[in-house]
Amino acid sequence: MALQNILPYTTEARERAKTLRKNMTQSEKLFWDNVRKNQLGTKFYRQFPILDYVVDFYVKEIGLAIEIDGEYHNSQFLEDSKRQERIEKLGVQFLRFSNNQINNDLPNVIQEITETISELQ
Repeated sequence: MALQNILPYTTEARERAKTLRKNMTQSEKLFWDNVRKNQLGTKFYRQFPILDYVVDFYVKEIGLAIEIDGEYHNSQFLEDSKRQERIEKLGVQFLRFSNNQINNDLPNVIQEITETISELQ
């Protein structure tokens, strides 16, 4: 499905995104420090509202959402899957990484993201 140019979001999602930007996890901060200011040749947005959800990071120009998953249980996994499916219907593509990958294997995470950006441009 083709990416929509302007993605809809709710007022609640926008407000939640503002709050989340002020309270990023350590893994999110580490990731942000490595992608902000066009370090990978494209602009990343953090805590980006889409529909009634907030994705951790988003690259608008290519419709790429990046999620950093913490430790969670099965019900959270199911909820995240439904959320991702709804957002993908808008043409957004996802990459998901664990906190462990961000904290212990960041160079390979960055490499995978760089390759994905090249493929989608």
